Amino acid sequence: MELRDQFGRRISYLRLAITDRCNLRCQYCMPAHGIDIVDRKELLSYKEMYRITRVLSELGVNKVRLTGGEPFVRKDFVNFLESLSFNDKLDEINITTNGALISNHIDKLEELNINAINLSIDSLQKDKFAKITRRDVFVEVYDTFEKLEKSNLKLKLNVVVQSGFNTDEIIDFIELSKTKDIAVRFIEEMPFNGKGQRDMQEEWNFEKIIHHVKEHYSEVETLQDKKSSTSRNFKIPNYIGTFGIIPAFTRTICNDCNRIRITATGMFKNCLFDGGVFNVRDFMRDGASDDELKQLFIDTVHKKPENGFIAEAARGNDVSESMSTIGG
Repeated sequence: MELRDQFGRRISYLRLAITDRCNLRCQYCMPAHGIDIVDRKELLSYKEMYRITRVLSELGVNKVRLTGGEPFVRKDFVNFLESLSFNDKLDEINITTNGALISNHIDKLEELNINAINLSIDSLQKDKFAKITRRDVFVEVYDTFEKLEKSNLKLKLNVVVQSGFNTDEIIDFIELSKTKDIAVRFIEEMPFNGKGQRDMQEEWNFEKIIHHVKEHYSEVETLQDKKSSTSRNFKIPNYIGTFGIIPAFTRTICNDCNRIRITATGMFKNCLFDGGVFNVRDFMRDGASDDELKQLFIDTVHKKPENGFIAEAARGNDVSESMSTIGG
C-alpha cells in the first residue's frame, strides 16, 4: 500500500507542525500581538505525532520535516526527535527553525543523524532583523548559523523576500555561499500573516528575484533540480554553496508535489492552500485503529487537488491564517 493521488503523484513527504507557538513575531507570519494560540490539550501529543508518522511511513512516507511555530519552543522536543530517529522507515528527518533556541542542541542533533536544518533568517542586519521579527535575537540566531555551518548537518537558509524590507540584501545572502557550504533559499512572500495579505509596493516573485540576481552576476549556473524539489536551484560559478528560489505563492512547483501537512492541532492538509481536510487528532482520540488511519490517509490523499490555485479556490480564497498555525 502506498499513498498516491488521482494524478499519479506518490506522497512521500510529511510536514508536521510541532506547535503553533513561536518566540518571534515575524511581520509576514503573524500580527504584532501574536495569534490566538490553542489550549495545550488541543495540540497533538508527542505520542500521537509518533503514531501518525509511523502509520504514514508504513505507507511510503520516508521524509519528515518538523516545523512550527517554532519546534524548539515546545518542551521535550529533543526527546521526541530521539524517539522519531528509531523509525527505520524514515530516510530523512529535517527541521525548520528560527535558530534562537537551538545552539545548545546542535551536538545532539548531529548524534541523532538529523539530515538537514532549515534556518529562517530574513536579514543579516541586526536592526532590520529586529524590525522584521519584532524581537532582538539577531546575535543568538547568527551564532546558531555559524555553529550549524561548522557542524555536519546540511544547512539551508530560508529567506522570505519582503518588498520594502530586505530586497536590498539578496546579493549579500548569495555572497554567503561563496565560502560556505550552504543553500540559500529565497521564498516568495505568502499571504499567511494572520490577518490577510500584507499590502506590498511591488511583488517580488520568482521572475523578479532571478532577474535581480542576473543583473548583478555575469554568470548564473542553473542546477538540475531533484524531482519534487520546492526550489529552482542555481549557483554562482566557483562558489562553494548554492542558492534557490521557492515560488511558494506563484505556485509553479505543484505538478510533481509529493507533500502533505499535518498542523499542530492535527488538521490534515493535502495542500498549503487548502482549508484542511479532516482532523486526524479527533479521529485517533475517538479510537481509530492503525488500519483505519491508513485507509483514511489513502482515501484523502487520493483527493489531493492538482495545484494550489484549485485548493485556494475551493476554500473561497480566504487565506487569513497565520503561517505559525499552518506549520511553516
